Amino acid sequence: MPKLPGLVKGLGVTLNTLVRTTTKGSNTVQYPHEKETPPIRARGVIALREDNCTSCMLCARSCPDWCIYIEGHKELAPLDRFDIDYALCMYCGICVEVCPFDALFWSPEYEYSEPHIADLLHDKAKLGEWMETVPEAPALEAGAEKKGKK
Repeated sequence: MPKLPGLVKGLGVTLNTLVRTTTKGSNTVQYPHEKETPPIRARGVIALREDNCTSCMLCARSCPDWCIYIEGHKELAPLDRFDIDYALCMYCGICVEVCPFDALFWSPEYEYSEPHIADLLHDKAKLGEWMETVPEAPALEAGAEKKGKK
């Protein structure tokens, strides 16, 4: 019998939520027919600015999931291969943080699902396409210095 007050309280919360939802309207978006705009600086996928990458391997060595594959030859091209396997990536952002050359950025792009898990290995061309969706960096606060300047 002591469980009855808890049951009544739980039903009261459910009824209260039902009443508020029907009077105010639902917050649910009917995806994919309606799409929400992600918040500014949202974490979606990692985008690559290929020109800034020097193949230093810092991002690949820092990645806890080992999902970044880089091949580079200074004689031929600065960057022969740069792939990220999003089937392995846990979106921790360590690679973005450790890149000293500003080659990796968070893009708010969230629609990149694939029918086969093997297709989640995205190459430098696809990662470069996502640079178009990367928002501008916020303005520096008063008195702050730009990176690299003292």
